[in-house]
Amino acid sequence: MKKALTLVCLLAFTVFSFGASAPSAATETGSDIGLSVNGQTVTFSSMPLLIDNTLMVPLRDLSESLGVAVDWDGTAQSTKASKGDRKITLTIDSVQASRGDAAVKLEAAPRLQDSKLFVPLRFFSESFDFNVYWDGMNKSVAIVDADKSLPTVGSLQNLQELFKEYATTGGGGGGSVVDDSTVKLKSGITVTDQSAMKESASASAPSAAAAPASTAASSPTAASPGYSGTNVQVEGVDEADIIKTDGGYIYQVNRNRIIIAAAYPADQLKVTQTLTFEDTNFRAKELYIDDNHMVVIGTTSYRNSDKVVPMDKQVAPSPQPSSATASPAMSPSVMPIPPESTRIAVMPIVVSKQTTKAIVYELGDRTQVKKLREVELDGNYVSSRKVGASLYLVSNKGFNVYPMLRGDVTQADKEAAMIGAMPSYKDSAAGDAFTSIGFEDIRYFPNSVQPNYLIIAGFNINQPEQKVHVSSYLGSGQQVYASQGHLYVTTNEYSPIVNQPTEEPAGANLKMRIMTISGETNSVIYKFAMDQGTIRYTGRGKVPGRTINQFAMDEHNGNFRIATTTGFVGGSDDFTSKNHMYVLNEAMSVVGQIDDIAPGEQIYSVRYAGNRAYMVTFKTVDPLFVIDLQEPQAPKILGKLKIPGYSNYLHPYDENHLIGFGKDAVEVSSGSSANGVQQTSAYYQGMKMAMFDVSDVTNPKELFAESIGDRGTDSELLRNHKALLFSKEKNMLAFPVTLMETKTSQSSNSSSSTKAPANSVTSYGTFTFQGAFVYNVDLVNGFKLKGKITHLSETDYLKSGQVAYNGNSFVKRILYIGNTLYTASEQVLKATDITSMNDLKSITLP
Repeated sequence: MKKALTLVCLLAFTVFSFGASAPSAATETGSDIGLSVNGQTVTFSSMPLLIDNTLMVPLRDLSESLGVAVDWDGTAQSTKASKGDRKITLTIDSVQASRGDAAVKLEAAPRLQDSKLFVPLRFFSESFDFNVYWDGMNKSVAIVDADKSLPTVGSLQNLQELFKEYATTGGGGGGSVVDDSTVKLKSGITVTDQSAMKESASASAPSAAAAPASTAASSPTAASPGYSGTNVQVEGVDEADIIKTDGGYIYQVNRNRIIIAAAYPADQLKVTQTLTFEDTNFRAKELYIDDNHMVVIGTTSYRNSDKVVPMDKQVAPSPQPSSATASPAMSPSVMPIPPESTRIAVMPIVVSKQTTKAIVYELGDRTQVKKLREVELDGNYVSSRKVGASLYLVSNKGFNVYPMLRGDVTQADKEAAMIGAMPSYKDSAAGDAFTSIGFEDIRYFPNSVQPNYLIIAGFNINQPEQKVHVSSYLGSGQQVYASQGHLYVTTNEYSPIVNQPTEEPAGANLKMRIMTISGETNSVIYKFAMDQGTIRYTGRGKVPGRTINQFAMDEHNGNFRIATTTGFVGGSDDFTSKNHMYVLNEAMSVVGQIDDIAPGEQIYSVRYAGNRAYMVTFKTVDPLFVIDLQEPQAPKILGKLKIPGYSNYLHPYDENHLIGFGKDAVEVSSGSSANGVQQTSAYYQGMKMAMFDVSDVTNPKELFAESIGDRGTDSELLRNHKALLFSKEKNMLAFPVTLMETKTSQSSNSSSSTKAPANSVTSYGTFTFQGAFVYNVDLVNGFKLKGKITHLSETDYLKSGQVAYNGNSFVKRILYIGNTLYTASEQVLKATDITSMNDLKSITLP
């Protein structure tokens, strides 16, 4: 009996969420529903109708937009529509229709109103090989040619079909039931015939938090001198960081608070506000600043112990607080409730829900900034970018697919698990409820099905009335690169390990043996167009290998370039590591490539500069490759330089010089040989900076080198480019360093012997310093240490042993305003004169 009730409740939920028949009702939706076809806006001649949760639009408007011919049969009161070899038949006031030779039952019957025939938008469009995307929060419909877009999952049944191949490949993501060339499901239908256009339950009036902001105070930077920004990859594309300045104030993510400090002039350095968050589960990670706004990005979680949600307030896919008051008939994402006497749980209550949240504040009075808006996405934070006033967020929401694949789980429980895992999002500009993204609006990447939803959102900070644009994809995202016009998200696609039978050579009794063939890794790249806070999928590409980070990617003159590594260092034959450079055109097809660079080594850093690329690979020495990309169809290696050590990060100095930051290394003989070649190993030592001259591309040179500390010396810069402060105008660079030195102070440097004895290079140093290293740098004198800035006291250093003491005082970032350097740790904010390197003022942070 309990199972029967559960199934009844689940079917009821499906009725309202996915458009099963309900009592017929026609409602004019209003003139604010937007329609676009392949990116071009289409205007309705009459307001669309919402019938049984199905969006109906005038036939003539739709057919002309899609290039579909229509033939009306007055006697039969039916219309035949055709385009190429695709044909459908629709009859007024009948839910019976045909698609080709197949009979189809519609969710709502076509109807005649005001002398115009209204037809189901989704069914009509998908019948002619268009994909339909519904943005419930912004009340807009995008119709795109299937060969220019991604198919949608469509239904729970189709989701199960998509994961059947996932089960057979062991979760490798190497294939699916989708034919990549035609982008259709096995049934031959792009998406389910039974899907319906939905109105969002959360599309209510804007909340008070979304009201237009009052006029902000004039920018504090108006009278302040020049100041540093975050070290970003692409000019004009801002990246979030733990600290920012606008030239007057400093804003810092500090122990899950935001510290706002008046910073200019330096003698007036003081904290003006310590901002905490109403959401006690929120964990701030990064922030953005512009003239009028601050955006704090972080994660939050919901647990049963935090908020107990009544059954009649639960919003799919997981129980969240809701202020939606619309009736279930008009709010398909609200779960209908059975009578009190039979009420049971439709699905297991979700124990926790992880989301990515962006909080927008108005920067007026810096002693009390005002919260304007919150945008929240399901899943873990991947990355973000800000172009002008437009902010873009990327998150990953994983889910457990195995209940769907197990044979001992009932269909009802499988459905409950998958519905409970559906992605959702929230925008305070539209209300307090989460909006679920239904299967008919979740897109998937053919041949790359994974138990994860990639969620991408965009909105314009300067337009509080513009609701967030969100799209969800069955897949995952790992690395993010953005130009000013496009967002690229990459994910690894693994092929499974293959057990291949082979035969022993002749004379070995021809015994069969199994040879394990390692699976391959491909980088799949998804391309999205960004425009004023909106995101539009534009293409997909795939290349062999894996990328190291965002700097492995670049866009130039419409082409996308990407560097990858296949195989593994230490592997042999087909499995040895090799490195590659690929060029893809605007359609994301490979048009040029260089394969098998530096076999046996792997990529440590990449940097692009117009028509050039610089690649560092490493195993025992550091080859710097200069690659010419001027002809996309014929990239070529121009020159290379081999030196000890490696560079984790490459930074342009000017068009003919770049600076590498990494580790020094010493090559040590192992005392053995193979095929007459002496075997060696490389031991990394302290940090190393190098200035490379690439003016002669065929013969790159190392102009200057600087070694810092001994084995164990470290810097966040080696993992995070945002830790670097560089100003060519000031001939200055600075970055945080944790300095380790040996007792003998025999630091290795670039002139070290490449065959040093092992016992002199394997010992780690002891902690001696943490703080900012500040250098003057130019092409005449190279690197000259200007000074060091630390936040640790003498007592802290005395208490330190092999490792440091008081990590709260570790310098994490350095920035400048005018002629003043500011170093920031969790405990201290210090101002230092750039010229004299004298301390100006230091404050202890609350």
